[in-house]
Amino acid sequence: MKVFIRITALAAAMFLLAIVGLVAAVLVDDDADAAELSDGGGGLQGVPAEFRTWILKASEKCKHPELTPALLAAQLYQESKFKTSRADATSHAGAQGPAQFMPGTWATWGRDDDKNGEASPWDIGDAVMAQGRMMCSLLEQARNSGIAGDIRALALAGYNAGWGRVIEFGGVPPKSFAQGETYNYVQIILSTMSRFEGPGLLQVSGSGAGADALRKAATRLGTPYAYGGGGPSGPSTGFCDGTNGYLNGRCAASSTVGFDCSSLVQYAYWPELKLPRTADAQYGATSDRPVSRTNLKPGDLLFWAHGGSGFIYHVAIYAGDGNVLHAPRTGRHVEIAPLTSAMPQGDYVGATRP
Repeated sequence: MKVFIRITALAAAMFLLAIVGLVAAVLVDDDADAAELSDGGGGLQGVPAEFRTWILKASEKCKHPELTPALLAAQLYQESKFKTSRADATSHAGAQGPAQFMPGTWATWGRDDDKNGEASPWDIGDAVMAQGRMMCSLLEQARNSGIAGDIRALALAGYNAGWGRVIEFGGVPPKSFAQGETYNYVQIILSTMSRFEGPGLLQVSGSGAGADALRKAATRLGTPYAYGGGGPSGPSTGFCDGTNGYLNGRCAASSTVGFDCSSLVQYAYWPELKLPRTADAQYGATSDRPVSRTNLKPGDLLFWAHGGSGFIYHVAIYAGDGNVLHAPRTGRHVEIAPLTSAMPQGDYVGATRP
């Protein structure tokens, strides 16, 4: 959060510049470039990997579709450029962490979302989820306020200056307020969202367990593959077993927060259907309900084994139109791929309907 009336050298300079110039300045000054950026997917790209899962989760939790992952990412970049250290992410007014919460506001919105024993504005998970909760609430207020205008702009203005200022001005505070800080804050975020917009979320029609599971799995597009990682509650670090989980000679799974193929499927169906953990066990639990390749429906499970028989080594979810959604292997991310090339065709065993 910002202070509600704050005049800084940057704000004064921004007030004198055109919005186009402001946007260009933000794009050029990219202090986040040194961080490892996540791949696209789930409607998000170009954010540090450690922020990605939390941004997607915060967006998913809000019932208002306007709170997209790209909006949250653009807001975080404007707030802190994804900085997390106390030296880099403490404002002169005392706002703290990557989402820049004042202590009093943090007391309202902060939770221990990352389950590390404390609710802290310095923890990425806690900060991003609190940002999402506050923005979701502000979107609700904006929608019900009767104030004309883009409810995203109204919510952003409320985050920056306080909802009372939005009511006072009957919309986004004008350039004359706080030397244009809130006005420019809103304009910059809305103008730079496209920078963070990745491949869109999978559009899934229909209802039922399969469609619901596919929709849930689609929110994890772009999440890294971690052998042995993930489960019903979401992604987690994995492990290496002497053969799997390695990348370029090192154990990547132990330091990667993500899913493997079967944990993604387990996550997608849980808790409505509590599938076992491994691909082989999932095939065993559903093989009494086989589905032909010509009768596949979204949410069906597809399985592969070496040589088309024996131990099942991979599972994917049918995504419709001849595609599957799956976590392919170490070094890759949850993705949508053609059924014909997702895995070796000779290894395809068949499909089941959970």
